[in-house]
Amino acid sequence: MIERRTLLRAAGATAMAPLLARPALAQSATGQGAALKIGMITTLSGPGGYLGQDIRDAFALAMEMEDGRLGGTPVRLLVEDDALKPGQGKQIAERFLKNEKIRLMTGVVFSNVLGAVAPDVLDSDGIYVSPNASPSTFAGRECHRNFWSVAWQNDSLHESAGQAAMNLGFKRMFILAPNYQAGKDAITGFKRFYKGQIAGEVYTRLDQTDYAAEMAQIRAAQPDAVYQFHPGGLGIAFLKQYVQAGLSATTPMVLASPSMDSTTLAAVGEAALGINVTAQWNSDFDNPASRRFVEAFTAKYNRTPTYYAQQGYDTALAIGAALKGTGGSVEDLAAFRKAMQPASFESPRGRFAFGANQHPVQDWFLLKVERGADGKPALVTKGKVLENHTDAYAGQCRM
Repeated sequence: MIERRTLLRAAGATAMAPLLARPALAQSATGQGAALKIGMITTLSGPGGYLGQDIRDAFALAMEMEDGRLGGTPVRLLVEDDALKPGQGKQIAERFLKNEKIRLMTGVVFSNVLGAVAPDVLDSDGIYVSPNASPSTFAGRECHRNFWSVAWQNDSLHESAGQAAMNLGFKRMFILAPNYQAGKDAITGFKRFYKGQIAGEVYTRLDQTDYAAEMAQIRAAQPDAVYQFHPGGLGIAFLKQYVQAGLSATTPMVLASPSMDSTTLAAVGEAALGINVTAQWNSDFDNPASRRFVEAFTAKYNRTPTYYAQQGYDTALAIGAALKGTGGSVEDLAAFRKAMQPASFESPRGRFAFGANQHPVQDWFLLKVERGADGKPALVTKGKVLENHTDAYAGQCRM
């Protein structure tokens, strides 16, 4: 069990390590001086805890599949829980920078935490590679040459949902998201591509678990469908209450991937049947890289990987490709950037590239919750929604 810090060692010791006190960690670092340290600050506790756990586990899996290396370079992964608290994330980043002398970091799930973590890393001439949080602030005018997103730009996944709602013919949509940067990006992205009528627009609290008031508002508005963005445990609570309120029987949903992943689906069960979801990857993708990833993740962790897991895996592969190009060094930042930008790795998503703002250019797909071959609800890929899609802010970025 991970309590405070996890250390993943190179050179063959790839299993999750137990809690290590700081003196023991420092001694270990001396003994493993040849390994490159990577700092992972992520959310491992609270309603969104499984998101960070999936990112961590998939990143660790990529290391294990290369015998404790990335791109041929021995690496050591130090993991700490930000507990979805920006101040705590900032403190961890400062310790990683000052005490551990780490220059390469990753892991943040939530955009409000990233806003506290990334500036310190970048101002210290460090490198940040995001496996999830990718707010508009880092994609446009405030883009940074040492910041990459391997996941998406926050607006993009919601743009795909807006396009899906148009394709499905919904004329009036009620839309909801938490009141923080990613939630604002979600609403903005959805409305950028959805051209129908907005029957209601609500911002919820990031720590909210009771949505009775929102259910009443949806019922009163009588929309054709609902779009809501509530990641992790927030989404599970919202969906369960949506069903309990009887709304699922009358008002369909169109969601982006953070609101319906394999973990959410397992928690909600048959109530999710018929929900439409957009994503850049699904566990049923039939390409060699995806099959290899899904089989390895399922065998090791005995659960289906979520999108977050896939993004954590790709983040490790992207870093590995850059390290291969630099011979394992992050000291020459220009060389690292040159090696990182081509995205020279085989992604389970299929086609993947970094745009001019170092955010993904990728395809988006429509999934639907249907009964699988075993009779249980499953996310099934139905077709493509957006092709070779870049984000709305790339043109504003000047490196």
